[in-house]
Amino acid sequence: MNAHQERALPSSTSAIGNKTATSALWKRIKQHRWHYLFILPMLVLFLMFSIWPMVGSWYYAFFDWDGTGRPTNFIGFANFIEIYTDPGFWNAFKITFSFAISNVCIQLPLALIVAVILNHPAVKGRNIYRLLIFLPVISTTAVVGIVFVILLNPLGGPINDVLLKTGLIDSPINFLGSQKLALPTLLVISLWKSFGTPLIYWLAGLQTIPAELYEAAKIDGAGAVQRFTRITIPLLVPIGIIIVLLTFIGNLHPFDLVKTMTEGGPVKSTDVIDTYIYRYAFETTEYSSTRYGFASAAGIVFSMAVFLIVLVQAGVMKKVRPDKGGQSA
Repeated sequence: MNAHQERALPSSTSAIGNKTATSALWKRIKQHRWHYLFILPMLVLFLMFSIWPMVGSWYYAFFDWDGTGRPTNFIGFANFIEIYTDPGFWNAFKITFSFAISNVCIQLPLALIVAVILNHPAVKGRNIYRLLIFLPVISTTAVVGIVFVILLNPLGGPINDVLLKTGLIDSPINFLGSQKLALPTLLVISLWKSFGTPLIYWLAGLQTIPAELYEAAKIDGAGAVQRFTRITIPLLVPIGIIIVLLTFIGNLHPFDLVKTMTEGGPVKSTDVIDTYIYRYAFETTEYSSTRYGFASAAGIVFSMAVFLIVLVQAGVMKKVRPDKGGQSA
């Protein structure tokens, strides 16, 4: 065998290997063709309503387009530059993140405490309590918003009537019409509405902790607080990071609650990124038409900010692992 044949042999072997792998792949696809057929509708819908909107947003963001017809007025990065210099966008950006961070900081510790209580075998009827707490989660947020608009109405609303009759206030409170009270009011309603979700997460995490650890700690003389700080919290750290991320991302999109209750008002004091984008994409005024391209650019800027947060969380996850949590316990 000459040198040329020796050099050709590896490439021939590689080609044969690739052909064999391709043949095996097609054989496997043919073998499971019914499985692929059943998931095909889901894949088509995923491409239509998830992948294409994301790709389309990147395309439309470079046009001055009102959402009708085909975009033709290419303006490059002008939309992104305008977003960067728009105080309204950064106001909505700040409110969105402050709303989400406040939810996480208030909701997660409270949900953990309630989860620890409901996870204790001595609590009777704990499954009923879990159900009652989780019921608001499965209710429609838009309906919840409309109901609370009626309840909080300063003109004859049940909540103001009760406060007036009990003498707690001298005049009706306009919870949703005050710049100082509107956002805290939405935050409280959001906390109540979604409280069951982190509660279920924490309960799932607590049930992975062996009961023997608590029994051994109790025999050694550890009190309830010590068992909580030395066993429960360290072992919940890995799953807690995931819960923080899921809760934070979930609270970045309070569109349905804000839209039905305040529509971003009063004076943009509850304007979040979702309502900001919606206003430019779908609402017209006597002074301007819809700006779908600008709204797409705003959505991209916001999604990139969230993506950076996910990257940071991924870095934290690499440092905090289940085995480390167990060792710290």
